[in-house]
Amino acid sequence: MLYLSARGYRAIAPDLRGYGDTDAPPSPSGYTAFHIVGDLVALLDALGLQQVFLVAHDWGALIAWCFCLFRPDRIKALVNMSVQFHPRHPEIKTLQRYRDLLGDDFYMCRFQKPGEAEEAFACEEITQVMKSLFSFRGGRPIVVPKELGLEVLFRAPAELPPWLTEEDINYFAAKFKKTGFTGGLNYYRAMDLSWELMGPWTGVEVKVPVKFIIGDADITYHVPGVEEYIHKGGFKKDVPDLEVVVMEGVAHFINQEKAEEVSHHIYQYITQILI
Repeated sequence: MLYLSARGYRAIAPDLRGYGDTDAPPSPSGYTAFHIVGDLVALLDALGLQQVFLVAHDWGALIAWCFCLFRPDRIKALVNMSVQFHPRHPEIKTLQRYRDLLGDDFYMCRFQKPGEAEEAFACEEITQVMKSLFSFRGGRPIVVPKELGLEVLFRAPAELPPWLTEEDINYFAAKFKKTGFTGGLNYYRAMDLSWELMGPWTGVEVKVPVKFIIGDADITYHVPGVEEYIHKGGFKKDVPDLEVVVMEGVAHFINQEKAEEVSHHIYQYITQILI
């Protein structure tokens, strides 16, 4: 935000519902892609902004893809990070696709039962949970066998990455102490409801210009089929106006791990679109 504002841009970073200082409805049914995109459209309306450049990461990236599908008229271009576009399968729900690919113990499937994941998150100090989440790197998708509690994700020794400070961790922890983790977990619990409601968008391409940035040590890059989708034509078919950047040795929290480089990529793409 500082990088772009220093170059004359207005940068806005809302807390999505369920996070930070924004309301956190308790029911998963309030967290479909339509609810979240609706919040963002309402925010643009409230600020009097007809069109924006959109930048997003992780769950924000999933919402950004939907924003571009639902309301491409509001987006000049998108810089998206870490999570590639997921075209809607016409017959198989989202969670079933993950179960078929990675089994019932894949973490997204383990997050479905209300209260279970919240209990696991509560087993450790929130600062330790934050450090563990930010320390995941490379290799394999996160799978936790049912005989193990989800809390094992947070019990491994976790060093603070050099690109984060104790002040950062304490800030995140303070926000989660206020809202809890249910809001964030409800995004996963609403995935199949979003799939049902998105039937009319089956097969629809993302029509806005997109720059996609991912690290080759990102766990999402190593989900079976993702690397092939990104590099062998599938991604380009679904997102025709696409530029892909793979950053070597960089993990999931790419926008924090390589903040200067990512900021430069965003700025360069905005100026490229405006030419």
